Amino acid sequence: MLDDARLLPLAERLRPGGDPVETLTRVAWSVLVEPGDGTAGALVDAHGAQEALEIACRDDGLLTPGIVTPAALAEARTRWRPRAQAQAVMEAMTSCLDVGGHLMLPGDDGWPAGLQDLGPHAPLVLWARGDLTSFTAGPAVAMVGARAASPYGESVAADIAGDLAGAGAVVVSGGAYGIDGASHRAALGVGGVTVAFLAGGVDRAYPVGHHQLFERIRKGGLVVSEVPCGGAPTKWRFLQRNRLIAAASLATVVVEAGWRSGTLNTAGHAAALGRPIGAVPGPVTSAASAGCHRLLREFDAICVTNAQEVRELWDDRALDAPSQPRVDPDRVRLLDAMSTRTPRDAHDLARRCGLSVDRVRSLLGLLALDVVVVQTPEGWRRVG
Repeated sequence: MLDDARLLPLAERLRPGGDPVETLTRVAWSVLVEPGDGTAGALVDAHGAQEALEIACRDDGLLTPGIVTPAALAEARTRWRPRAQAQAVMEAMTSCLDVGGHLMLPGDDGWPAGLQDLGPHAPLVLWARGDLTSFTAGPAVAMVGARAASPYGESVAADIAGDLAGAGAVVVSGGAYGIDGASHRAALGVGGVTVAFLAGGVDRAYPVGHHQLFERIRKGGLVVSEVPCGGAPTKWRFLQRNRLIAAASLATVVVEAGWRSGTLNTAGHAAALGRPIGAVPGPVTSAASAGCHRLLREFDAICVTNAQEVRELWDDRALDAPSQPRVDPDRVRLLDAMSTRTPRDAHDLARRCGLSVDRVRSLLGLLALDVVVVQTPEGWRRVG
């Protein structure tokens, strides 16, 4: 897969001063797997990226006991093989160079340390455009919320994000319309640092209407993704992107969210990682704030109304407070992969969430006891 002599020089240009072989190997992994693939992460953690790639591409079935099961590896190889093409690796690197991008690997100076809390589901590499030291500029806080935000929501988000960025915090969000965009713009408006995690490649602007915003972010912060250049932003990748926003930040603040908003997915990842969650209250008659009120009622979120209250989420006093029970991150991943309408069998769910079939079946049994999921003749679905 990596025999083409043209690949190593590209890897050197994308990560100057780094080990080009390690860089190229992780680029190959980025092309092979979908974000958050736990089988790939477990192999890389146990064997290193280079040896793990050799294991992934061969058919002898040799495994270190206790890392992944033979069945899980066999399923993963089925997913990976169609993407094992040197041309795809070359195109991803060339596209990144064409837009002035770079690569970040775990252990690099600018790598956000919180991502390692994701364990085997941590990203293997990040594709980036902008200032690679952005995450070292100050404490990172995630500002997320509804795309169809109200004027109230955008105003509150801008006030909080601007105050935080002006005081040295790094504002992290997803680059979407609504609350995300208002938070990014406010941080840039005060000369602060902001980071946008994208669900697709950093060589394409999504949403297209934020092309100019992403250019501004690139000059005053960082645009980053674990999806290689050329990758499209799919629904699954948006959900997986959310775990990076939560993990890279010391706290997550939800400004506006509907009752079933995808923003609650980011809050769920934050809870699974033991990160504090802040929620901005809104009018009880506003559907745009129903998700925030749900976080306050059901997820032990903290009510926040200004930047100082957000800072209290991660200051020394907050760190000394009793910790909340940790949510199983595998449970969050499985629920993310499930639908309330379309039943799916255990094998399909395992493929979507990156867990082994045995682990999925075990979790489904526990979730069924809690009446969170239900089994039908066609498969499993979430309870609405």
